[in-house]
Amino acid sequence: MSRRCELTGKGPMSGNNVSHAKNRTRRRFLPNLNDTTLQSEALGRGFKLRITSAALRSVDHRGGLDKFLAKAKDTDLSEGALKIKKAIKKSGMEADVLS
Repeated sequence: MSRRCELTGKGPMSGNNVSHAKNRTRRRFLPNLNDTTLQSEALGRGFKLRITSAALRSVDHRGGLDKFLAKAKDTDLSEGALKIKKAIKKSGMEADVLS
């Protein structure tokens, strides 16, 4: 399982550990991933996703999973999230989601 957010595409970054003596060693900054179940109003069911806490706040800010996916770029989404997005579009609820 990769350490990548399924909704925003955020992954590990690299940088330096810097000691008090200014010795530098390489390290990885991992994203804050959480396993969450998000409810889709258009499909009437929940989906388990592995997303960052920042993505969870963004979903809440936009008004739910359906509205978040309607505005999200396809390049950032995982394969599972793309399937959810296409299912929402297919259900015909996109007009209700955007308004």
